[in-house]
Amino acid sequence: MSSYGLGDLAQTFLLQRRGAAIKADMARLAEELQTGQVSDTKSVLAGNVAYLSGIENDLRGLSAFKVAGSEAAQFASSVQSALDRMDAGVGLLSTDLLTVSASASGPVLDQMSTAAETEFKSLVSALNTSSAGRSLFAGAATDSRALNDAEVVLADLRAAITGNSSLTDIEAAIDQWFDDPAGFSTSAYTGSGVSILPFQLAENEQVAVDLKADDQVFRDLFKGVALATVAADGALGLSADNQRDLLERAGTKILESKESLTATQSRVGAAEARIETIAARNAARDTSLQLAKGALLQADPFDTATQLEAVQFQLQSLYTISARMSDLTLVNFIR
Repeated sequence: MSSYGLGDLAQTFLLQRRGAAIKADMARLAEELQTGQVSDTKSVLAGNVAYLSGIENDLRGLSAFKVAGSEAAQFASSVQSALDRMDAGVGLLSTDLLTVSASASGPVLDQMSTAAETEFKSLVSALNTSSAGRSLFAGAATDSRALNDAEVVLADLRAAITGNSSLTDIEAAIDQWFDDPAGFSTSAYTGSGVSILPFQLAENEQVAVDLKADDQVFRDLFKGVALATVAADGALGLSADNQRDLLERAGTKILESKESLTATQSRVGAAEARIETIAARNAARDTSLQLAKGALLQADPFDTATQLEAVQFQLQSLYTISARMSDLTLVNFIR
């Protein structure tokens, strides 16, 4: 009966192939022992990976919502900070305007108008605030400023009220310029007429932080501050008594407009709270899905350690066999 054997080279290749396979098993088992999860998911799930795919898709969606939530939180916080700055500034100005002494002279009144002009510029600066490269109050045009420079806006306003001499006419002209679409909204506002889209924070959850610099609440603030600013304009030729009267009217307008500003701050605060709530809910769902995925792919540490020990023994045995076969020479055999 004929018998066939393997040549030395074939045996060498066979041992190398077996050694590579054992090392691969050893690396796989070591990774499973370290991570606590199986590497061959198909075998564990018996080929039914639909449930696992659903979990992973949900996790990817939550990861995207997490980024959107961080952006929304930063955006809303920056908007609220800008509103707080405006509220503090106009609050101090209105108090000063309403407490002007009846005996205040020209230089004091001029100083009040100068303070009002400074606050006007601060309002413009606050409404031109940007966060992470996105303009906060320019609507959908987040890549551009919301308002022109304060000097340009005031120059256009002063041109619009030229020729008015009575306090009532001056106040009416200022109100008209800020309310007329061809006035403030055209020459001062440089943002978009379309509001910024709401932030998508969950599959069916959106939060809007859509203030624009041409909203009524800001135009009303500007009206009062502008009225105080022009009180000292030489072109109007107002007497000291008229200046005091105009400054007092300005303080009253600012105080009245602050109520709307406070309501706006509350609305943004509610949006911030909702963003935080949705983020917490998403985080809890993410944790739940991670636990479900871990339970689905969890590797038994005892079983994995036992298999790893068996593979190590196989590799040691293979090395022993290889070493002994390398000593099988004809010279050693006939000794």
